[in-house]
Parts: sequence; C-alpha cells; structure tokens
Amino acid sequence: MAKPDKRTEIVRAALELIAEHGFHGAPMSLIAERAGVAAGTIYRYFENKDVLITELVHELEGRIKEYVLDGYETERPIRERFLHLTMKVFRYFIDFPLHFRYVEQFHNSPYGVVRRRERLLADTGKEDVFRILFEDGLAQQVMKDLPIPVQTSLAFGPLVFAVRDHILGLNELDDTLIEQITLGCWDGVKR
Repeated sequence: MAKPDKRTEIVRAALELIAEHGFHGAPMSLIAERAGVAAGTIYRYFENKDVLITELVHELEGRIKEYVLDGYETERPIRERFLHLTMKVFRYFIDFPLHFRYVEQFHNSPYGVVRRRERLLADTGKEDVFRILFEDGLAQQVMKDLPIPVQTSLAFGPLVFAVRDHILGLNELDDTLIEQITLGCWDGVKR
C-alpha cells in the first residue's frame, strides 16, 4: 500500500489539530510532528499558516459542494432544491464530524468573516449554489423578502446547532429528525 504524500499528511494533521485545539492551539511545529514531517517541510507546500488554514477550508468546501450537488437538479421547484441541499449538508456533516468542527471554527473566526462577506455580499462572479437558490426563491416570491444573509441564517442556523449537538452527544440525528429540522428550516424562509 502506498504511503500518503507529505502534503496529504500535513492537511490531515492540520485538520485534526485545528478542529481539536483551535487555530492558536495548533502551531506549525505540532502539525509537522503529527504529520510525521520536518517543520520546514510544511513551508514547501504552504507559504504560512494562514495559507494552510484557508487552503484547507477551500478543499473542504470543494468536497462539501461535490457531495451536496450529487443529484441536485436546478430545474426543480425551489422547495425541492432547498430540501435537497439542506438534507445533503446535514448528511455530510454527520458523516464527517471533523470537517464540521473545522468549518464551524473557520466561519466563527476572522478568516470566516471575510469569507462570508465574499460569498454573501460581494458579487464575486463565482457560482454559489446556495446564493443562487436564495436569489431564485426571492425572484419567484417563494421565499420571504429578506436579505440573503438573513435567509442563510434562518436556513442553516438550526442545522448548525443540531449537528453540533449531535456531535456532542446531546441528540441523535436520525432520518426522521433530520427531515423535521429541514422542514422547519424551510418554514423559516418560505413565504
């Protein structure tokens, strides 16, 4: 069996350590130690820790997007599109709790504030499936006439708390509960 490459090991170690200990609790030396590489090796792949942190979230967002878009049909009604995306996000984060912990931490940090502004407020020219969904829902008057950041909060705030509580062992998210929460999120944004 082939040994994972050094970059893969660095990314894995960074993901684990940052999710466990936070950005400040995961110095590059500890990441290198966990990855089984010399500290200087990290800098061959990542200019600095900030680059490592942001590249890691981009990689995770790419994985999430691929997972969420599997079976997604843009010509379906807004409600069906919303339910598909929301349930897929739920499933992804339940299946990959370490990814959830990293992404949540990222989005609750100064890094995430910049990223959220880019995605929700700026016209970056990048196609964001959630933003398109909310814009379509507003244009078709299927969703409440609220700013997209508010729509996003209403739609995904409960999901984040439910997944967090699931990971902490405070609730058990089965298919029925996931569907009920997803429908509740829809009720929060529909007209």
